[in-house]
Amino acid sequence: MKLAPAFCNRIVLLAGLLLPSSATLAQDVPKQPVSVDLLVKGATIVTMDSNRRVLENGFLAVRGDEIVAVGEDPAAAFPKGIDAKQTIDASGKLIIPGLINGHTHIPMVLMRGVKDDVTLDDWLRKFIFPAEARNVTEDYVRWGSRLALAEMIHSGTTTFADMYYFEDAEAEETKAAGLRGVLGETWIDFPVPDNKNEAEMAAYTEKFLKKWQGDPLIHAAVAPHSIYTCSEKTLRDAAAMARKYHAPILIHVAEMRKEFTDSIEKNGATPVQYLERIEFLGPDVLAAHCIWVDYTDMKILAERQVGCVHNPSSNMMLASGVAPVVDQRAAGMRVGLGTDGPAGSNNDLDMMEEMDLAAKLQKTYRVDPRALGAKGAMEMATIEGARALHMEKQIGSLETGKKADFVILTLDVPNAVPIYDVYSQIVYALKASEVQTVVVAGKTLLKDGKLLTVDESAAIAKAKEYGQKVAASLK
Repeated sequence: MKLAPAFCNRIVLLAGLLLPSSATLAQDVPKQPVSVDLLVKGATIVTMDSNRRVLENGFLAVRGDEIVAVGEDPAAAFPKGIDAKQTIDASGKLIIPGLINGHTHIPMVLMRGVKDDVTLDDWLRKFIFPAEARNVTEDYVRWGSRLALAEMIHSGTTTFADMYYFEDAEAEETKAAGLRGVLGETWIDFPVPDNKNEAEMAAYTEKFLKKWQGDPLIHAAVAPHSIYTCSEKTLRDAAAMARKYHAPILIHVAEMRKEFTDSIEKNGATPVQYLERIEFLGPDVLAAHCIWVDYTDMKILAERQVGCVHNPSSNMMLASGVAPVVDQRAAGMRVGLGTDGPAGSNNDLDMMEEMDLAAKLQKTYRVDPRALGAKGAMEMATIEGARALHMEKQIGSLETGKKADFVILTLDVPNAVPIYDVYSQIVYALKASEVQTVVVAGKTLLKDGKLLTVDESAAIAKAKEYGQKVAASLK
């Protein structure tokens, strides 16, 4: 049977749409080795991807600041081979996504141990706020940030969310150290070291937001401290400025029983329901603590896609209570993990330790050893932490197209072997001391235990000087 010319033309056109051309096929199969900036091979890779794949004898290829391939067989991914500018043989080691510290106040390392073993309200109002008023300057923030950044890199943190004063100085130090930061300038209803009134506070913050817009590492944010230190007007104004510049909003929420009961008395609502009523909550909000919440609160936080950050060390140390993390995760909330500030409420910035404590605290709280397993705790420090920050498309897992933020852990220590369950080993057995190499955005910040981007000895020496100054100011 002879086909009409028009029909033949349609078949040819359809074939052209369905079948790749020879040029396309040629592009799909590289004719020469693929060039990458960094190739890491031989390690066990805990990807934390949607399938939670664990790759034995895996490889990770990085070009620029992104992962271009991750798997177990480099020959399948690159049949013509790989031309790597740098290669790391990580045989016998473990690779995990960079840890995400979802809530802290890093310059407070310079007040580590100033006053411990008191209530949160007393700690803040009787000790920390007065000590900050006497000591915090931009120089203080810079040196405190350097010390803290060194500590975080050594313990495997690659992204952190912070709220403090002189946040622009902290942003500059974070950028220089190579970490990824969501950094919030604090708003509060009394004079503080960097801004003495509302007009100064707003002007500083707006300049800060404009300066860092579009930066690949620094996400400038607005940080109204809490409902008990900020009026409704301050809360509304802070949220409005953040939303004008599409910036994150960081805040403490429902941390203390007193905050909860005072809000019921003053606002006729729980802290969460009060924030909902004043139209504060949304997917741009990162709420630290979320301890004193009921099921209605959890439903609101889930529906508004608010990121929440659990801080087990802080909550235990200050006896603030225990966040119902298992119920929050079941309610669909985005729950990450953080250390809180390294003074009085923790006193370190060790996310390896925080994973361990997060799991064990939930088991004790619920009197159930199955309450929050090792995998769940690690999710909170990686991919779920990224979801809390609304950055899960960029970080939190090791996948093609995501940012090259990862940590290499050594297993050549007594507490690291043998391994039966990799999540259990990471959360319950490995320590910050096993962190060997840290890479953020494809740049190596820590190599074989040596810090490359912060002058560690200078930061330690300066911290000792500030320790003497702070101690003298409290007499």
